[in-house]
Amino acid sequence: MSTETETTPHDTGLRPLVKVPWRAVVIYVLLACGLAWIVAMPMWLGGDGLRNPLAGLLLPLMMFTPLVATLLVLLFVQKPRPRPVAEFLGMWPLRPVWRTIGMTLAGIFGSALLVISGVFLAAGLGIVQLDLVNFSGFAAVLAAAAPGVELPVPVETVILLQLLLIPFAALINGVLAFGEEIGWRGWLLPSLLPLGTWPALLLSGAIWGLWHSPLILLGYNFAQPNLFGVAMMIAGCTVYGVLIGWLRLRTGSIWPSVFAHGAFNAAGGFLLLVVLADTTPDPVASGPLGWVAWIMMAAVIVILLGFGQFRRQPSLVRRTVPTVS
Repeated sequence: MSTETETTPHDTGLRPLVKVPWRAVVIYVLLACGLAWIVAMPMWLGGDGLRNPLAGLLLPLMMFTPLVATLLVLLFVQKPRPRPVAEFLGMWPLRPVWRTIGMTLAGIFGSALLVISGVFLAAGLGIVQLDLVNFSGFAAVLAAAAPGVELPVPVETVILLQLLLIPFAALINGVLAFGEEIGWRGWLLPSLLPLGTWPALLLSGAIWGLWHSPLILLGYNFAQPNLFGVAMMIAGCTVYGVLIGWLRLRTGSIWPSVFAHGAFNAAGGFLLLVVLADTTPDPVASGPLGWVAWIMMAAVIVILLGFGQFRRQPSLVRRTVPTVS
């Protein structure tokens, strides 16, 4: 018989670990980060960085390095291995299925709204200038991509279609996001939970941000190819990691985090759709993981805290109910 109960913050509901498997954690982090550097190395050695012709292949490939690190640690390092593995990683079962689906939808639309609302907050703070009438910035991008070619539909229609496709793009992006999430929220977060919910959320998010270093040091995301850019990525991933980590802990499933991550990536270019032409927004402030977005994310975290959501972690362990004679 299967039951669902609310457990303590230290209990993932998945045969929780008594203590952090530090040896496995350290090896996992070294493997994930080391493999990321190996995959990104052609962009460094070629001297052309993110303009490397292989970048379109290497960036998605790098997203699977946490998955490889997870498999290696589970197969060869962690003893005893958590069992059942699929359950510990949050892949299966989905119990109850409607809660998992509902939280997945909340993650998809919530992540997209975080990005979009962050852009409008940045505009309200005077950090970016938007053109919500002529969409001149996006129109200029389209004109540069196809000089002399007239769009068969108004630019507003193209933008509307872009927005409507975000949920579907989240599902497609989820294939790539799975490669990351199975490591960060699937294995690492539950492995760190003996430290407590908040230390586990913050530490796993910070490590996730650090893992991006091979790309950030090439100018990816913040156009800051330096330690400041790495620090920005660590901070951004830590804050956003709390939210998608909460999805993982609240459902016991990895899938809401996977598709929330996919939606966040899909919505990441929203600013380009509405920015005023001939302006250059600062990604440190107005990017999807810039400091303005942190404000929006922090507000959601405070709301979740107010409703006690970080204390509610369902148990998915199959228990036998004792009979009363």
